[in-house]
Amino acid sequence: MDLYNLWIDIIATTWSRIAFDVGVGVVAALVVSLGVGFIVRAVGRRRGWPVRSVQRLRRPFRVLLVVLAAWAGFDASLLKPQRGGWDEVFAVASIVVGAWFAATVVWFLVDIGLTRYRVDVADNRSARRVRTQILLIRRVAVAVIVVVALAWILLTFPSARAAGASLLASAGVVSIIAGVAAQSTLGNVIAGIQLAFSGAIRVDDVVVADGQWGRIEEITLTYVVVHVWDDRRLVLPSTYFTTTPFENWTRTSSQLMQAVEFDLDWRLDPQGMREELHEILARTNLWDGRTAVLQVTDAVNGVVHVRILLTAVDAPTLFDLRCFVREEMIRWLQRTEPDSLPRTRLLLTRDQGRVAEDPVTSGERRDRELFSGSAEADRRGRNFTGPVATTEG
Repeated sequence: MDLYNLWIDIIATTWSRIAFDVGVGVVAALVVSLGVGFIVRAVGRRRGWPVRSVQRLRRPFRVLLVVLAAWAGFDASLLKPQRGGWDEVFAVASIVVGAWFAATVVWFLVDIGLTRYRVDVADNRSARRVRTQILLIRRVAVAVIVVVALAWILLTFPSARAAGASLLASAGVVSIIAGVAAQSTLGNVIAGIQLAFSGAIRVDDVVVADGQWGRIEEITLTYVVVHVWDDRRLVLPSTYFTTTPFENWTRTSSQLMQAVEFDLDWRLDPQGMREELHEILARTNLWDGRTAVLQVTDAVNGVVHVRILLTAVDAPTLFDLRCFVREEMIRWLQRTEPDSLPRTRLLLTRDQGRVAEDPVTSGERRDRELFSGSAEADRRGRNFTGPVATTEG
């Protein structure tokens, strides 16, 4: 009984010491995290760092400090033979939380970098190119962090080290099999990297892909998301943009030019319509002042084809400008030029008013007209059209 009580006392003393050391470490970690967080928030307010990025960084940093402090307190309380498998548990937890913190740091640095490149300005081509590259680098960095963390976790166990050595020995065969099996996936990954650094497309580019008009919303290592004009998302593999022709309307500049077209009547006054166009553009700030041309590009098939070329700072503004000019021109045509509205003309001939005649009567009249004009002709006509005398045998 005394031995049992002694054992209980030893265990209680040991766990009390462990709890005390771990508690001291955790409290110290929380104090350090609060101090570091205060400094980071102060610097962030001064330099204009994104508030959400700073808040996102706080949680993994605190968890990492607590895990490391608890591990240190546990090691200080027990001798190495007494620890059992707790060292491996703390090591795995530290690696997982450390990978989480490292990925959050990458997101934090990327967010700080993106604040320097604004895309809400008129000419944002360079900003969109940099943003595309930075976002792709962020994904690659996070993937590398995850792979390294998994490898590090495996290396903490002796059995996993032996398995790793055997895997490395057969890496040649495995790489060949994986390359054949994942050929299309690897092709998309390479195409995604090529798109990010070649500048063929960038985030927020206006493109026409697969017959759909939209904006590049996201570029990943394997696919590209196109935000179509009707709020649909078109997901295309990265190889599509490296092997298939497509239209990039903002490749060199966000400024665009498009046409507003009309089919009108020949009585249209092109000069009056041209003057009205300049008055319409003077009433709106959608036009960027670069190009406003009205031309009669065709005049066939009973209509006159009028084309108005307009420019704007970007695609949404140009779409609104085209709709505005089209509506104002229709109102002007209806109000002041009703004769210019398109019409369908029909040509009526004299034959369309005649009454149908009996074919027998009309045939007799044609025969009489054929033999007419003299007495001899009338006699011949009667011989052809009158009764024929017969002689009985």
